[in-house]
Amino acid sequence: MSKIVQEPNQVLRRIASPVSVADIRTAYIEDIISDMKVALNAEEDGVAIAAPQIGHSLRIFVVAKRASKLLTEDTVFINPEIIRIGKKKEELSEGCLSVRWKYGLVKRATSATVRALNSDGNEFVISGRGLLAQIFQHEIDHLNGVLFIDKATAVQD
Repeated sequence: MSKIVQEPNQVLRRIASPVSVADIRTAYIEDIISDMKVALNAEEDGVAIAAPQIGHSLRIFVVAKRASKLLTEDTVFINPEIIRIGKKKEELSEGCLSVRWKYGLVKRATSATVRALNSDGNEFVISGRGLLAQIFQHEIDHLNGVLFIDKATAVQD
């Protein structure tokens, strides 16, 4: 049984709390990140997961290595923020591990740049196009209590 929280669980609707830099290397946060990676990698079609999706209202998400050639490992984003977003938008097909087996079209920017802390507490900046840009926007929506079904058109099972 997956540990992934499903809609309508209210943890998915909360604005997630920032993680203090002092807490990043604690066993508590490391365990959450480990649980996120296990849950993500248990889902063949999963490309990313946010902490609220495993029941923790914290500003953390993980992007699977398989999501982009830019990533050399499953990449942890703590307290992420979009610092630049492209003007060009496209309607893209989207699904979610917390709204299982529903898919819809969501208008997203085709490029985005995110600043975040890694699991060592070091700041990094990464830019993505296409799927990676879509993931950044989808996961940050999660951290703000927004699900793709709130924005999607043509939602179907």
